[in-house]
Amino acid sequence: MKSSKLLIIASFFSIYVIWGSTYLLNKIAITEMPPLLLGAVRFGIAGVLILLIAKLLNQPLKISKRQLLNVSIAGFLFLVYGNGVFVWALRYVDSGFAALLASTQPLFVLFLLRLIDGKKMQRQSIIGVVLGLVGMYLLVSQEKIATSEGMILGIFMIFSCVLSWSYGSVFVSKANLPKNFFVSTGYQMAIASVLLFFWSQIFGENTEVLFTITPKVQLSIVALIIFGGIVAFTAFNYLLKVISPEKVATSAYVNPVIALLLGWYFLDEKLTTQSIIASIILLTGVYFITSRKRVAKTKVTSSQKT
Repeated sequence: MKSSKLLIIASFFSIYVIWGSTYLLNKIAITEMPPLLLGAVRFGIAGVLILLIAKLLNQPLKISKRQLLNVSIAGFLFLVYGNGVFVWALRYVDSGFAALLASTQPLFVLFLLRLIDGKKMQRQSIIGVVLGLVGMYLLVSQEKIATSEGMILGIFMIFSCVLSWSYGSVFVSKANLPKNFFVSTGYQMAIASVLLFFWSQIFGENTEVLFTITPKVQLSIVALIIFGGIVAFTAFNYLLKVISPEKVATSAYVNPVIALLLGWYFLDEKLTTQSIIASIILLTGVYFITSRKRVAKTKVTSSQKT
């Protein structure tokens, strides 16, 4: 029982701190690595390792043509566009600020479910949406954003990535995918790696930098692969099996706080009073949205455990 509690604590540390630190790690990595090439390397290695883990766990790697198509679509929405373009946008946006923008995903999912499935919003969801919109407005209306070169473009692209990730979440909830999480994620990462490398070459990214990156960037990439990908992902799935889904969902409003603090401490990113107020309002809105889905999340989780 004691070891189980320690494992739960370690898993929460993983999805809170490790996932929250990926914004910082990506920001460090793209100082020397082109963003699309970074994604290709990161997801290629992580995908192969995850598929090896699945094989060691005696999970069948064979999938149907329909499942292959679906994991390809999911890989594009989540990792090629949702992550690859997001990391590209970090060239123009602070890591902590980007994490706050990414925390609006539950709001986007809510709107998509309303458009696609016609689901009515509960009162608690409406409160969350209003707070989320107010928080977003306060974030992006700051004077420094309008005067910073590339900042508006970066913010727009991040929101498009959040939309892609959100649609991916809705798509995955309905799609025929491999039942095992490792198999599904491994294929998504492997396919995304190939696509990212292809687009990396189309946009003329220099692959020779792989041989000249500094130890600091190398460590960032290794951390993204091992901790940001495999460890945190495994911890996330473990928690979904032993802890209620709404508690696991708290990572949606803890990650941005971790990212803000790490960006401020390690990269000297500035925290304005307006950003702090906006983040509190925005994350409160996210809390209202995520906490109202207890029944729905339980149903989704139970189907994914198999």
